[in-house]
Amino acid sequence: QVQLGESGGGLVQAGGSLRLSCAASGRIFSINVMGWYRQAPGKQRELVATITSGGITNYGDSVKGRFTISRDNAKNTVYLQMDSLKPEDTAVYYCNAEGVITLTKTGDYWGQGTQVTVSS
Repeated sequence: QVQLGESGGGLVQAGGSLRLSCAASGRIFSINVMGWYRQAPGKQRELVATITSGGITNYGDSVKGRFTISRDNAKNTVYLQMDSLKPEDTAVYYCNAEGVITLTKTGDYWGQGTQVTVSS
C-alpha cells in the first residue's frame, strides 16, 4: 500500500516563505513524476509544479519564478519551496505521485492535502 504524507503547511504573511514536503511510503521501486497541485475554495484543482525522476520540472504560470520544486529519489520525497507568497496562493496543497511502481502494480496516488494560508 502506497501512502503520501505531506507536511509544512501553515499560516504566513504575504511576502513570506514556506516549504512543503511529501514522502511516499510503501514498497516502491520507482516513481515517474511527483508534484503539487492546489485547490482554493470554489475553484478547480490546478497544477502548481511537477518534477520527473530525471529532474525535469514544470510549473503553473502563477507560481513561476516564486516556487521551486525538487525531489530526493532515494527517499521518494518531493519538496516545494514557496517564496514571495501572495494571498492568492492560499489553498489546500495536494501532493501527487504518478507512475508509482511497486511489486504488484503501477498506479497514481494523492496525498490528503495540507492547508497553506497567506495573510495580507
